Amino acid sequence: MLAYTKSIDDTTNAKDIIINLLILLTIYKGTKKIYHVIDCSIKLSGMPDLTLNFVDPRLFDDVSFHPCVRLKRWEGEHVLSFIPPDGNFRLISYHIATHNAICIPIYVKHHIQYREGSSGRFELTVEPKQTMGKPLNDVSIECAMPKSVLNCTLTPSQGKSTFDPIKKILVWNIGQIETKTQNSAHLPTIRGNIVLVAGQPIPESNPVLNVSFKINQLAISGIRVQRVDMDGEIYKPFKGVKYITTVKKGRFQIRT
Repeated sequence: MLAYTKSIDDTTNAKDIIINLLILLTIYKGTKKIYHVIDCSIKLSGMPDLTLNFVDPRLFDDVSFHPCVRLKRWEGEHVLSFIPPDGNFRLISYHIATHNAICIPIYVKHHIQYREGSSGRFELTVEPKQTMGKPLNDVSIECAMPKSVLNCTLTPSQGKSTFDPIKKILVWNIGQIETKTQNSAHLPTIRGNIVLVAGQPIPESNPVLNVSFKINQLAISGIRVQRVDMDGEIYKPFKGVKYITTVKKGRFQIRT
């Protein structure tokens, strides 16, 4: 979200513009792409003319623009130039192929084993990877267990876990993982036993893990804002940039 607000202090006649840029990314593991959107909320009087420059904008692919964007300026210089409308709107959406050295900032070590009879063993360990010192937030793992699984008796070292015996869905809500948690003894882990239907054959395949998380102030694609300029108005802006990397439920899968 790119938000502009202007506040006027009648006593000092001060004029400020606060700029927040939020880039949301979703990783599609199967399609090997990362999607970006920049949504805007504009609260300005007058006709401010804005220019947004990116670091390495040639990585953008399959770009869709709001009608306010000057297409010729983008085609010639790869610069976003526009006079924003009032209110909320999507400025641009695009994707980036993962062959541009995208590093997934989370690693899940898994060990799922079914034994002869009616039991099994389940264990997951989650570790942050190359997060530039930023914590992983809202970390959650969902696992659709085989139909022959009656129950799961698991103990998480962090967060809470639930198992729906009807839908056969295991959910582990971990929460926040600090990057200082690099010691394997302190990494979030869930482990325990699986109860299988007696007399049924051992499941032929292991389940898929659906991982979701969010990282503030990190754009894993490498796309960054170089500068934001404004013309057409006399107030001097204060400029700030905010990045959020988010992977939503079902958008990043790990085959065990």
